[in-house]
Amino acid sequence: MSDSGTIQMSRPTGRVPEGAPVKIASRDVNLWYGEKQALFGIDLDVPDNHVTALIGPSGCGKSTFLRCLNRMNDTIDIARVAGDIRLDGEDIYAKAIDPVQLRARVGMVFQKPNPFPKSIYENVAYGPRIHGIATSKKQIDEIVVTSLQKASLWEEVKDRLDEPGTGLSGGQQQRLCIARAIAVSPEVILMDEPCSALDPIATDRIEQLILELKENYCIAIVTHSMSQAARVSQRTAFFHLGYLVEVGDTADIFTNPQDKRTQDYITGRFG
Repeated sequence: MSDSGTIQMSRPTGRVPEGAPVKIASRDVNLWYGEKQALFGIDLDVPDNHVTALIGPSGCGKSTFLRCLNRMNDTIDIARVAGDIRLDGEDIYAKAIDPVQLRARVGMVFQKPNPFPKSIYENVAYGPRIHGIATSKKQIDEIVVTSLQKASLWEEVKDRLDEPGTGLSGGQQQRLCIARAIAVSPEVILMDEPCSALDPIATDRIEQLILELKENYCIAIVTHSMSQAARVSQRTAFFHLGYLVEVGDTADIFTNPQDKRTQDYITGRFG
């Protein structure tokens, strides 16, 4: 923020410092739903082995941007994306890229837990089987066990793998969805408000899990909770009205924001 308190209108760069491990690089990303533009010139790097939090008021574009990173917006007929998004330097919107295979590399956990109407075992085994990651029963068994362990769910469900995933509690269902995402060996995990439907105890379990997972994955999370962003992320990007307003180390964003809009949002003046 300037000395006069005026809003900075210059376009921020969301690029990480030279030499940092960038997993996803986005440059000048714009998105339209029909005639309405929802994202404007987004430049944002998502580093590996970090949690990047996307924050901002409802309708600001953060979930829309997240869905650009695994081409989920392809499923919306009127959505059109322009710009450049690269995963390990590879253009994810290139014609040669299969969106289904991309979504195996860039997994997604949604706001509301959405286990398949199958057993706990089959929820996790489904992805590896259809993607050809595992063929033998032994291989699939190993992936199911490992994925449930990584999702901190194994001890709670190991004696009930044949029971429906929909019979689990909300927090357990969300961890099952995380296990399902992990099972196809993704490189990136996108999370869109993963705790919004959960109680505080379940939320704490998911947040602890996110911190553990970042050791092996690149994670981007959309959250409305300022405290959650502060707890789980190392890097925070603030969106407003389809623009990336400010991005930086989480501690800096929350203690020393450079843009008045960021300061107004995190102090509760709007949102």
